[in-house]
Amino acid sequence: MTAERREGYDGTGQGAITPDGCAVEVWSRLPVGDAPDVIEAAVPPGARILELGCGVGRMTHPLTDRGFSVTAVDESAEMLARVRADVRTVCGPIEELDLGERFDVVVLASFLVHAGDPAVRRGLLETCRRHVAEDGCVLVQREGENWHRDVPRERSIGPGAWSRLVSATPVGDGVNSVHCEYVFPDGTWTQTFLSRPLSTEAFERALAEADLAVERYLTADRTWVRARPVL
Repeated sequence: MTAERREGYDGTGQGAITPDGCAVEVWSRLPVGDAPDVIEAAVPPGARILELGCGVGRMTHPLTDRGFSVTAVDESAEMLARVRADVRTVCGPIEELDLGERFDVVVLASFLVHAGDPAVRRGLLETCRRHVAEDGCVLVQREGENWHRDVPRERSIGPGAWSRLVSATPVGDGVNSVHCEYVFPDGTWTQTFLSRPLSTEAFERALAEADLAVERYLTADRTWVRARPVL
């Protein structure tokens, strides 16, 4: 099954491929890591969370199980079909979202803030600001230092399974075309996407453009950030 691709994004492999090149089957298999722990430690118990780019619910389900009320947003209906029925879901592009609601916490994970198109990045962050309560927070996951330079590299994602960042090729205007492979015993999937590296200063400027400001970096590698709305 093939969805209409965003320009510069592609993916291959069995099953549905989303507009940004993600394979639904791969994201159903990837381990969630420590993201739910990072989020839980950074927000009030039982908070209302708006999760932008939820995918198949890798973070949605652990957060729901921990007592948070999660509204899960993704532009892929195939991804949302894998989210449990007890979770409220919304299908549509994140940068166009306007629910007319405010949430205690807005989560923008999966390095979405590094969108190659600055207009898309602005739209994503404006959606965060539009939906966060005045006393709430926005949690953003950003790329680590040297993420685009330390290539190729790979990591284990399960028995006999590997995630490989194969290349990050400059394509102009400070943007790289990133190519990844996901290798499992029963198949291989690829994703190609555009990513704009952001220094800490550039990242904080991007937040400021959306009237958000860093309150604290939550992890030692500074990849998870808690921001607050500028009042």
